[in-house]
Amino acid sequence: MTDTSQPSFDGRAVINGERVAARDGQTFDCISPVDGRVLTQVARGGQADIDAAVAAGRAAFEDRRWSGMAPAQRKRVMIKFADQLLAHADELALTETLDMGKPVKYARAVDVNSAANCIRWYGEAVDKVYDEIAPTGANALALITREPVGVVGIIVPWNYPMIMAAWKIAPALAAGNSVVLKPSEKSPLTALRLAELALAAGIPPGVFNVVPGFGTEAGSPLALHMDVDCIAFTGSTRVGKQIHVMAGQSNLKRAWTELGGKSPNIVFADCPDLDRAVEAAVGSIFFNQGESCNAPSRLFVEASIKDAFLEKALKLVPQYQPGNPLDKGTVMGAIVDQMQLDNVMRYIGLGQSEGAQLIAGGALASPVAGGCYVQPTIFDGVTPQMTIAREEIFGPVLAVQSFTDAADVVRAANNSVYGLQAGVWTRDINKAHGVARALRAGTVHVNQYDEDDITVPFGGFKQSGVGRDKSLHAFDKYTETKTTWIRIDSPV
Repeated sequence: MTDTSQPSFDGRAVINGERVAARDGQTFDCISPVDGRVLTQVARGGQADIDAAVAAGRAAFEDRRWSGMAPAQRKRVMIKFADQLLAHADELALTETLDMGKPVKYARAVDVNSAANCIRWYGEAVDKVYDEIAPTGANALALITREPVGVVGIIVPWNYPMIMAAWKIAPALAAGNSVVLKPSEKSPLTALRLAELALAAGIPPGVFNVVPGFGTEAGSPLALHMDVDCIAFTGSTRVGKQIHVMAGQSNLKRAWTELGGKSPNIVFADCPDLDRAVEAAVGSIFFNQGESCNAPSRLFVEASIKDAFLEKALKLVPQYQPGNPLDKGTVMGAIVDQMQLDNVMRYIGLGQSEGAQLIAGGALASPVAGGCYVQPTIFDGVTPQMTIAREEIFGPVLAVQSFTDAADVVRAANNSVYGLQAGVWTRDINKAHGVARALRAGTVHVNQYDEDDITVPFGGFKQSGVGRDKSLHAFDKYTETKTTWIRIDSPV
């Protein structure tokens, strides 16, 4: 068992390199879903705090204390920033677990390591991304260059606080921008710590600011701010639509959104390894308590193997029973807060009332008194019209459907407002390529589901968002492309 004593947290904002209270002095309780304890009071940022953070970011950008550094110099600082995360890995992992409920072993092995790797990777990449020279006639030289966009507003969700922040702050900072980060009010603590570690690594004051607070009070002012050049958001599709509206209502700032998902996972009868398919289907939906936008929450299994598949799946469910997230043996922890727990239970109730067959879970759990826990849940006999087949639940709930025809299952898989990720399991290479091409999703996994890397883009089609995180493509979000056309009057 990890030490469960109460650590000390600083909930104040980080603006222009300093820890500061909200301008009006307001705070809110940061409550742990592990056991309901109050971790600390967090600054309740508002318009005045966002204004101060944006002003600090603008001043830093205009005097070029960061944007004017040579890329190789920014690279060295970014690498030190990544090293700072690893040097404080245990502290960050414990903070993440207490703040949002994920098992501490995953907070340490996945979240901290992935965030540090992301920051390091973009630091390493920034002096290896070349600009272009266009093919012109002899009387001209046309340069195509990338410049930082300016002040970047970033709003991230509560499910992977460090990773989601890193995916956005790393390319934005590496490109030379200033950043104002608004973490979720449900899990703000690691974002505040990241800003301190960035300062310790040598990122100048004013370049990376963090203002905690609620969406309407801090997030909206950031998205509407006339001196923010770009807004990047990860969260619900409902709020993402509002972000685009606010970007247009204000200064037509660039708006990039990574939104919801209802990802289909299709298992054909000729699946090359049924055990692996079962483990991936179960493990991926229950990982992080199902609080993942890319979770394969719609499972399509070919009718001839469905019974065998579900028999194997049900044998795995007991190992995902929720436990104390601070116990290093726990693989499924707490739902982030009571509101989200109530929402998950509402969807489970809808599944039952609309006629789906509950074959596992479906009830609250209480491994730790005062915490927010729900059993891993599987529904069989789901139809496309049911709510649990259409709406994003963001909890450990798997909806199983059967099929007999490849064309039919592709149509069913694509019958969604979302298009984030998908999975295909088959030993037939033609079927694998054909189905993967037909699926309207930003990522299609073949004969695996959870394999991933910083080198590939992440994002979706349709209402799953606009733009891509990760890979070199992310630089496109945080840079402007400039053409400089030079006339050459040759003297020879």
